Amino acid sequence: MATKPVKQVDEEAEARVEIWNYVFGFTPMAVMKCAIELGIADVLESHGGPMSLSQLSAALGCSSSVLHRIMRYLTHRRIFKRMSTSQESEISYVQTPLSRLLISNGGNSMAAFVLMESSPVMLAPWHKLSASALMKGTSAFEAAHGDHVWKYAAENPGHSKLFNDGMACHARLAMSTIVDQYPEAFKGIMSLVNVGGGDGTALHVLVKACPWIRGINLDLPHVVSVAPKCHGIEHVGGDMFELVPKADAAFLMWVLHDWSDDECIDILRKCREAIPEDRGKVIIAEAVIDDELGEDEDKYRDVRLALDMVILTHTQRGKERSMREWEYVVNGAGFTRFTVKPIEDIISVIEAYP
Repeated sequence: MATKPVKQVDEEAEARVEIWNYVFGFTPMAVMKCAIELGIADVLESHGGPMSLSQLSAALGCSSSVLHRIMRYLTHRRIFKRMSTSQESEISYVQTPLSRLLISNGGNSMAAFVLMESSPVMLAPWHKLSASALMKGTSAFEAAHGDHVWKYAAENPGHSKLFNDGMACHARLAMSTIVDQYPEAFKGIMSLVNVGGGDGTALHVLVKACPWIRGINLDLPHVVSVAPKCHGIEHVGGDMFELVPKADAAFLMWVLHDWSDDECIDILRKCREAIPEDRGKVIIAEAVIDDELGEDEDKYRDVRLALDMVILTHTQRGKERSMREWEYVVNGAGFTRFTVKPIEDIISVIEAYP
């Protein structure tokens, strides 16, 4: 009887372990959502130090036996940290840099983004992804909900708020990173229109850092109608396919990945019409997929590819683009040149010039 090579045996053993990670792949998101809804990070942060299981369960008003199992999983995933105390039977927990991203009102919080992506509305389309692949032109979101993502949000204010709050999480972090790592992008700009700017969070971060900039936040009427007022920012309800307000520069973050190449070209042409021919530019904050780089060279690669699957599921027409694909849409919109600046985020900063 022939025996299998050692390498093949090892690979098969690894596969048997790995398949279970896929079987229960939903678990990290679900338990993190639970932690946010219970307010575990908020309670630990308010306490200011280690909390025992009994203290934490009392503060949260939940079962200590259930909480023990939840925290065992979360500490295993290094979301929270388990500490030893003088009493060996006592279990205590403290915050980590990761758990602090789950604080509901933290400056760098991603809690709202987790709640948005883990909501029933956003999860349902994943069950329709294969059906979407077989139905040309129909997104998984449409297959699940009967309308495309933007119309559904317009007709469901609760989901619209959840969506905008989630987008604001990334906008806050990403714009802060851009301003810190690449402030040159905004040099000489006195006015900037944020196309598809949601509730204006990105502009708020920018105007705070660069108070000389006059910000114009363009988004759909139902979005800007509930956007908070902010000094230095004008909210404008409109359609980016029809008209983009005039400004020294146009800024788009996580907008073009929702649309097809032809639609992106149309949007960018409207942006090009809005800026001065001699000194204007369009700043695009989006992912750039580099198929030449491996995981060791690009720590965000797995996240970018996952984001591409999110966009496929929720829009179908959109996608995360490679450098060649960005060149196609930017040149197709009539720009003469563009540059790409990577930053410490899943996005890069693309600057397109007339």
